[in-house]
This record gives sequence, structure tokens and C-alpha cells, in this order.
Amino acid sequence: MLIAGFPAGSFQTNCYVVAPAAGEECVVVDPGQNAVADLDYVLREHRLRPVAVLVTHGHVDHMWSVAPVCGARDVPAWIHPEDRDLLSDPGKGLPLAARQQFFGGMTFTEPDDVRELADGQVLELAGMEITVDHAPGHTRGSVTFRLPASEEIPDVMFSGDLLFAGSIGRTDLPGGDHPTILRSLAAKCLPLPDETVVLPGHGPQTTIGRERATNPYLAELAGRAESAPGAGPTRGL
Repeated sequence: MLIAGFPAGSFQTNCYVVAPAAGEECVVVDPGQNAVADLDYVLREHRLRPVAVLVTHGHVDHMWSVAPVCGARDVPAWIHPEDRDLLSDPGKGLPLAARQQFFGGMTFTEPDDVRELADGQVLELAGMEITVDHAPGHTRGSVTFRLPASEEIPDVMFSGDLLFAGSIGRTDLPGGDHPTILRSLAAKCLPLPDETVVLPGHGPQTTIGRERATNPYLAELAGRAESAPGAGPTRGL
């Protein structure tokens, strides 16, 4: 298994490329702001051929480059239907002042081929089986993508802005809801094996076991609030 990533743009959103091995087909996860040049470098370096773009949620820092990447490679974009409208109007996911600051006269369009994700769906792409988990709370259409363990690596979850190292996604933007994200964390993260590698939308990778033990939000959900520090700030756009 080959997983390569880089932080894109001023938001430092992690864009990932996933393939069975170098020289094969791949999928691209969350190509954010100004991701095209770095993405092209990774694809050339590993001789990879994208077959799809997967979007964990519709916030602009995660979908900024979806249309140009899909258009240049003639591949579909996969996104949950609850966030699909953000592909063409990402301002809906931001307060009014932020819309004016970020976009000005910019316009966004959907890729020609958009396909909708469903909870529990298994995507068979690039020779891999990728499980989709609908995990709302940061946005209504937030999802995670999971890869099963292989000989080289344990289970992997691309968590988007659901779960970070030491924190969770913010819920104060349009479409966010704190009780909902806690339910998503309890249902989609806590049941996973401790060794599951978490590749988040921002910041360093972590594991479910590490977050279960040290992340104040997961510790509380796991019934260990008395031994965890107070809940810290949330993250994301």
C-alpha cells in the first residue's frame, strides 16, 4: 500500500494519494487550496494514475481543487449528497464575513461527473476496497474513508475534520452541530481497533488507541472523563 500526503494552501489541509503500489491507479482524497502542482508532483514521483477524487466534506479548504483535478484527469468526484451543493457554492459553509474575505469574485463549479456517497458503502477503486462512514457534525455531509489492514499497514481511516490528534472538528459553522459530532465519534471512531491509523484533514497522523487514551473528547465518550484533561479547542476551517 502506498499513501502519500502533503498540506495544501494557506489552510494547510492534508491532501492524500492512495494506491496499492507505485506505478498503479490511485485515488486522491481532499485536494484543497492550490493543491494541483504538489499533487502532480506526487503523481509523477510515484507514477500514479488517478481514477477518482474522494471528498471528506464540502468545506472549501478540502474541495478547492476538486474541479480542476477531476477535469484534468477526467475522473469523477465522490461526495456525500448533504454536502454536494458546497462544490459549486462553498460559501454556504461559511459565515457571511468569511465568504467575502475568501472568495471575492471567485466562482466554483461542480466537476462534470459527481457521484454521491452513502453510509456503509464500499467503493471498489484502484484495486482497493474503501469503506465510507457518514459522520456528520462538522458538516451535515461529513464522511470518513477506511481501508482494511494489509500485510504492510494496519487499518487506516481518513478522518477529514471529524477527528484530529488531540482534538475534533469545530461545529460552529453552518451545518455543524456539537451533539451530532459526538455521536459520530462514538459510533464511527470508538469501535475501531486501537492500532487503526488516523490520517486527519489537518495536522499529524495519530491512532485510535492514542486518541482513546489522550483525546479529551474521545476519553469522555469512552467513560474515562475523570482521568482526562479538560476538553480543548476544536479545529478545522
